[in-house]
Amino acid sequence: MNDTVEMDSHTLELLEFGKVRELLSGYAASSLGKELARQLEPSLDADGIRAELALTSEMVDALDQSQSPPFGGLHDVRLIVRRAAIGSQLTIEQLLEVADTCGCTGNIYRYRMRLSDRLHGLSDLLAAVEDLGPTAKTISGCIDGRGHVLDMASPELAKVRQKLTDVDDRVQAQIRRLLRDPALRSILRYPNATVSGDHYVLPVNVNHRHKLPGVVHRTSSTGETVFIEPAAVANLSSERAVLKGEEDREVGRILRRLSGDVGRVSKSLVFAIDILARLDLITAKARFSRDYSMFAPDLNTEGRLWLRQARHPLLMNIFRVVREQDIPTRSASEVSTPTPSREVVPIDVRLGSGFNLLIITGPNTGGKTVCLKTAGLLCLMAQSGMHIPAGEGSHVPVFRRILADIGDEQSLEQSLSTFSSHISRIAFILKEADANSLVLLDELGAGTDPTEGAALGRAILDGLDERGCLAMVTTHLGDLKTYAFHNEQAENGAVEFDVETLRPTYRLHIGQYGMSNALQIARRLKMPRDLLKRAHRYLRRRQKRAPEMAQLQRLREETEKAREDALSAQHEAEQQREELRQKTETLEREAETAAALREARLRMQPGDPVAVPRFDKPGRLVRVDFKRNLAVVSVGLGQWEVPLQDVFPAVK
Repeated sequence: MNDTVEMDSHTLELLEFGKVRELLSGYAASSLGKELARQLEPSLDADGIRAELALTSEMVDALDQSQSPPFGGLHDVRLIVRRAAIGSQLTIEQLLEVADTCGCTGNIYRYRMRLSDRLHGLSDLLAAVEDLGPTAKTISGCIDGRGHVLDMASPELAKVRQKLTDVDDRVQAQIRRLLRDPALRSILRYPNATVSGDHYVLPVNVNHRHKLPGVVHRTSSTGETVFIEPAAVANLSSERAVLKGEEDREVGRILRRLSGDVGRVSKSLVFAIDILARLDLITAKARFSRDYSMFAPDLNTEGRLWLRQARHPLLMNIFRVVREQDIPTRSASEVSTPTPSREVVPIDVRLGSGFNLLIITGPNTGGKTVCLKTAGLLCLMAQSGMHIPAGEGSHVPVFRRILADIGDEQSLEQSLSTFSSHISRIAFILKEADANSLVLLDELGAGTDPTEGAALGRAILDGLDERGCLAMVTTHLGDLKTYAFHNEQAENGAVEFDVETLRPTYRLHIGQYGMSNALQIARRLKMPRDLLKRAHRYLRRRQKRAPEMAQLQRLREETEKAREDALSAQHEAEQQREELRQKTETLEREAETAAALREARLRMQPGDPVAVPRFDKPGRLVRVDFKRNLAVVSVGLGQWEVPLQDVFPAVK
């Protein structure tokens, strides 16, 4: 997906998209895939996103069939290979990495051959990967896994090493002869030879150093022992040094030859590495998808957002980590009594179908902010070609911009207050937003006088409506709850709160507005009864002034329920239509295959190679009797009469 859009960096930070990329990178098998995962960006190219989602779905199917790509041995050797292409000599370690990577291309080539016919997208992606296994075998035939150049790498190297072995044998024989001499043994500090560099030396008492002709290589730390290479051995060491130089020159020539072999396949190898890096990213997306029960969203360019049973992936990860850390610390009695594990409560979010603005109300800590972050983050994931943690049939539009103002960020550089910081951010959002944008505003109108804040909030909602963007807004101001009653493009949403447990349930209900539940909470917390009765009287007086609000709310809820039922019915119809289309395509393909097979059988001639599955061996056609629908084939040493439908033309 090359057509990327520079999403607002502040929004990416607020929605913690970087943490999702880091989670994704943990599923990659190589440094190549991890790097691509960390660089993943949302795209504007709808066709490219759909193609990427389809590849991820195919890889999920492949993993379900235990067909995981073999990434073993894959290294990022692109720079090394390019150096070889311009004539540079590679080191042994670099050649071994290239050999591993070339071997990986061969494994991937054979992996593609095993893929199911249904996974045509993955097959097409890997079609350009050549099997560079022969290059790997050439290198491994010259260098072993420990980095040692083998004698078989060249006849010249084998000859010079044989000469080195002969010289070493002569040195050993000379040393043994000297150690058998009683006169020499009497001047040694101990009766053994040792090695100093590449030289065999004898430990001679410093007082007798002149009794052994040779070369002094070193002295002990006490100064009482000198290590002398005997003259006869020194002559052999000189010969050995010459041979060692010849060996080094031959090893260098072999490395240059192998580097040349790598250079000749450089283009194919670099191209294959780029494809394997992308395959690793796709596999990481698929593993992430399976691990978090994700599905591919249906992408659209009509501005329809419908997230069904959506969950926040970072919250899911937090709960997973907590569960994993909790298991080893629990006692035997606790393990025998299972405790309910905490799960992310799924939410349904809908925009662009009947309304563009969703105003979410409810108590603090009730999950309003989580709703915003879930919707924004899942849209970013979808536009990055990732599956999303939401139910099948979720719809996500391609947004040009996703703009958010969430939390209590304060601009220290401008020394602005929290309220001023939010207003500055909202002004930027209103400047950038258009009909292809998603706007997420948290606690609209907060931080100032409620009356002025509500007035400003209404004006901001009007501005969003005029720009035609999709927007989700949270607020605790009661006056903003009525905005949707006077704007057909707006709808209320409420996060649920359990007044019995005094805890939020985090469920989102579209078509309702959230109540503070202050009086019910006060009753649960033992507020004096006389004060509660007085509060109820004040509330009834206020409600009598606006009876139409309750009526409007009931109508809204009924309308929303009807709309939701209609969308669900439409989704089921689309699913059935898609299943029918797939079945029709499958039948058409089977019919085309059968027709092609009939044509091929009609063209068969005696002597043509054929395959008969029951024999599990290649054979030859002897004759065909089309009237009786029989064929005579020669398999092994005999001839067999078989039904014509059991005979398959083989490649000549």
